[in-house]
Amino acid sequence: MPQVITQDHIDRAMSYARFRDLIYSLLIERQTTGSDQSKELVHYTRLSSQRMDRMDKQTVILPELMDELKAIKENQIWLGLVEAWCGDVAHGIPPLAKMAVSVPKVSMRLLLRDENPDVMDAYLTNGSRSIPKVIALKKDTLEELWTWGPRPEPAQKLFFELREKGEPITDIAEELQKWYNQDKAQTLQKEILELVRSVK
Repeated sequence: MPQVITQDHIDRAMSYARFRDLIYSLLIERQTTGSDQSKELVHYTRLSSQRMDRMDKQTVILPELMDELKAIKENQIWLGLVEAWCGDVAHGIPPLAKMAVSVPKVSMRLLLRDENPDVMDAYLTNGSRSIPKVIALKKDTLEELWTWGPRPEPAQKLFFELREKGEPITDIAEELQKWYNQDKAQTLQKEILELVRSVK
């Protein structure tokens, strides 16, 4: 696949802190990211903001993962595709941002999905614009190292199982939320550990 992500994308991408600030400022105006400004999505954005607050406070990086992250020798950019209203973003991006900020060789940058369809459409999940999607790149060349997302594998399996049963999306979201609350970002960290090890 030809290289889709350019330096321009990286230059336009925001830090996790800037993303959080953007969400706070939008919620003051009862708004969210993207073109759909429905009350429902604004409500989900408020929930996601609260969940990100909780994830920021509660996530503890696994020692074995921290060791692997500290051993990274080349500068990397972890580029995430996100939107403020997405529940999976609220659970996936805070731990990844904490990983990145903990080590000198990794920088986490975020792009809004709907403003960057060229990137999003190169990283579809089963034909869907599912987020978060995280692409790890060598900083100097933007060579792709690995991708992750939109959710940990057991949560993805749960999602597809419930969808095949015809469960309403609200019920699926509730079950996923229960899974995330029980897992506490442990599975995500183990998956990232394997990805980081795979490119050593």
